[in-house]
Amino acid sequence: MDHPAGAITKEDLGLVLTSAPFAAIYNFEVASCGEGECSIRVPFQAALERPGGIVSGAVFMAAADVAMWLAIKTRLGLEDGSVTAEMKTNFLAGAKHESFTCTARILKCGRRLVYGVAECLNEDGKLLTHHTLTYIRHDK
Repeated sequence: MDHPAGAITKEDLGLVLTSAPFAAIYNFEVASCGEGECSIRVPFQAALERPGGIVSGAVFMAAADVAMWLAIKTRLGLEDGSVTAEMKTNFLAGAKHESFTCTARILKCGRRLVYGVAECLNEDGKLLTHHTLTYIRHDK
């Protein structure tokens, strides 16, 4: 997995994701990627729902954070150690007993900070959440 930034593949990010214990409970899958962007698929799991069958907000936030983490790796390389500094989440609609996709995109990659957005959409394309994220660049 020693690739320069810009040559990162969906398969590379999939390996990073499956080797991250903190994300294992969500069963995220890398759906697609491009430079500065990553989409992950989030399968519905009854164990992660709130009463009433609504997907827990924590699942959306984790998806946005992981999608941005992977998007940054497409720009800065697989060994990049950038970490979340701030995230704002807006819940726009609920997801009930359904999977969704979360796409993160870098807006600005500065020398010290990386700014981006992420959106979670259901399979019909309905916008469920909108997130703004700031990461602190940290080279390993």
